[in-house]
This record gives sequence, structure tokens and C-alpha cells, in this order.
Amino acid sequence: MPQLIPPPLSLYIHFPWCVKKCPYCDFNSHKLKGSLNETAYIDALIADLEHDVPLVWGRPVHSVFMGGGTPSLFSAASIERLLNAVRSLLQCKPGMEVTMEVNPGTGEYDNFVGYKQAGVNRLSIGVQSLKDENLHNLGRIHSSSQAIDVYHQARTAGFDNINLDMMFALPGQSLQAAKCDLMNLIALKPNHISYYQLTIEANTFFAVKPPKNIPTNDDLELMYLQGNTVLQEHGFKQYEVSAYASDGHQCQHNINYWQFGDYLGIGAGAHSKLTFGATNQVKRYIKHKSPKQYQNNSQGFIQEEKCLKDEDLIFEYMLNAVRLKKSIKLQNFSLATGINSATLIEKLALAIDMKWVQYQQDTLKLTESGFLVSDEIVKLLL
Repeated sequence: MPQLIPPPLSLYIHFPWCVKKCPYCDFNSHKLKGSLNETAYIDALIADLEHDVPLVWGRPVHSVFMGGGTPSLFSAASIERLLNAVRSLLQCKPGMEVTMEVNPGTGEYDNFVGYKQAGVNRLSIGVQSLKDENLHNLGRIHSSSQAIDVYHQARTAGFDNINLDMMFALPGQSLQAAKCDLMNLIALKPNHISYYQLTIEANTFFAVKPPKNIPTNDDLELMYLQGNTVLQEHGFKQYEVSAYASDGHQCQHNINYWQFGDYLGIGAGAHSKLTFGATNQVKRYIKHKSPKQYQNNSQGFIQEEKCLKDEDLIFEYMLNAVRLKKSIKLQNFSLATGINSATLIEKLALAIDMKWVQYQQDTLKLTESGFLVSDEIVKLLL
């Protein structure tokens, strides 16, 4: 096996609380009961990071992403204290992308100027829809007017890199209604749009009680293709299955995930994936999911540690790679996994025969039909 070369490193920070748990959400998030003890959780995050620093000693960090849950439930002062600790403990790349997720509900965010002064330079706002009926059906606690107001507040505060999330294939949504919703979002002129389908995930309220009048599979494909066309007509280039950006505004943190980069995760339920070139190992770490247990940390923060085997590496590499529009270089696959690319080609033989994947010399590329069935391609690797 060739020597594994550690790829670029990112930092993910998880905030596990929300004002209300959305019925479609399968992330590690918990409804906030009572007041939020910001100090205790920030203390735990910093202690967690201090514990993990030896795992990434000397490696530069290229991006930071604060997700959840709802990171914006925390004050600007708490975010500043946390990011100061990150900068003191890690070798941070100058001008690196620092993203924070924001929910538009009343009382779910502090002054945006304060967040910017703390070092946040990119926001990801969970709009989901600009139609109040859709927001109600999704269990969101904000209105369309609140979402628009939050966006303008962020612009006024000086944020020049903003992503807006929007869902399609919502209960009772027609093809025309989906287009209208998207056009209203585009009119706000964000720098990046995440446009993704509502899916019914296991262990969610919607899995127990599915919403009625979900669009058919044929309508889902038409909505996806329609959204793709509309977004690109308005200057948003698709670089991932659900990510569209204006020039220079691709999310560097997410690109690192999809290119099988390394990431250190801190916070309740956070995951890490780290490459150790000296031992030719790729490891995963999972932190305790329960916020209470995580903050207690009497037995450490890590709940699970796993060294990835060859089959894990192939599956996880392709699970991420098929999301990107760009070609997959087989040399990069081998450098990241230490596995001969012939093994991958053999596993993808059916996808190549089905013309879902094009194989040319040293690259693989999904065709347009392959892009629509990327989940099926990944299943071939199981």
C-alpha cells in the first residue's frame, strides 16, 4: 500500500439545540428545555478541542463550519470566545472560510455585527421556503417575512457570503409552485443556494406520520431538473448535487468533505475523519451524542473510534465523490485510500455498462443520467 498523504483539514463544531425539532430532521438536535447554559457548552467545546489537538498537531485548518441544531442560539460573545480558542489552539489558515448556520425564528440569533466581529465570514440561513403554508407544513417556526428580514440584517451587517437553504418536493407542491418559490429566493440575490429535496428519513416524526400529497417520483425529477435549469440561467453554477454558487462562492468546507478531505469534529455527536500517514490509517471518531453526557465528559468525549477497512474507504470515498459535478481522478482515489484504482473500476463495472459512469483513462465522470441515480451507484459498492 502506498503511503497515505493527509489531505486538507477542516473543523466542524456541532451545536445540538433547537427551539423546536423539525419533523423532517434526523440530525443530532434536541428541543431546548429551559434556559441555555452557553458558558457550560462552550467550556465543553474548548475542552474537547484541547483533547483532540494532538490528533492534528501542526496541520493547518482550511475552514470552520458551525452547524446544528441551531448555532445562532448562542450569543455573539460566546461565538467569539469559541473562535478565539480555535485560533489559539489550531494553525488556522489566514482568511479561512468560517461558516455559521442561522435559523430565522424570533430570538434564534444575536446581532449579526457581533457574529462578524467574532470572525464568522459566511452565513448559511435555513429559509426552506418563502411561502408560509410550506413553512407551516414543514414545522418551521419562522415566517417568510422573518426569513427575508434576517437575510437583509445579515447584508446590512456586512456579510458578503451568504447561503440560503430551500427545499422542493414539499407536500402539495406543484411544479409551477416550486419554480415560483425558487424565483423568489433568487430575487434576494444570495451568493449560494442549497436546493434540495424533502426526504423522509428514519427516526423522524415524518417517518412515523408521513405528510400527505408528496409529489410523485416523476414530479420529483421534473422539479430537480427545473430547479437546475432556473438556477443556472440566473448565474448559479451547480458544483454538487444540491449546491449552486455564484462565481467565487462555492462552500470550501463542504468541498473538502466531498473530496474526501479530513475533518475534526467537536461537539455533541460530532464526527471526525482523520488520515494518519505514518501508520497508513484512516480513522473515524464519534463524540457522545447526549449533550448532558458530552458536557459531563467524565469518561472522555469520544464514544466510538474506528479504523476504516478497504471496503469502508471505497464506499465512503465514492459516497462523497459522486455528489460532485467534476470528474473523479483515479490517482486521487488511490492517494486518499491506498487502494489500486482497478478495484474501484471492477466494482463500478455495472454502472459503466449502464452508462451512468464514463470511464476514460485515468478519470471517472457521472453522466447526466448517472447524476440522477447517484444513490444507486453507491449501492453497487456495498
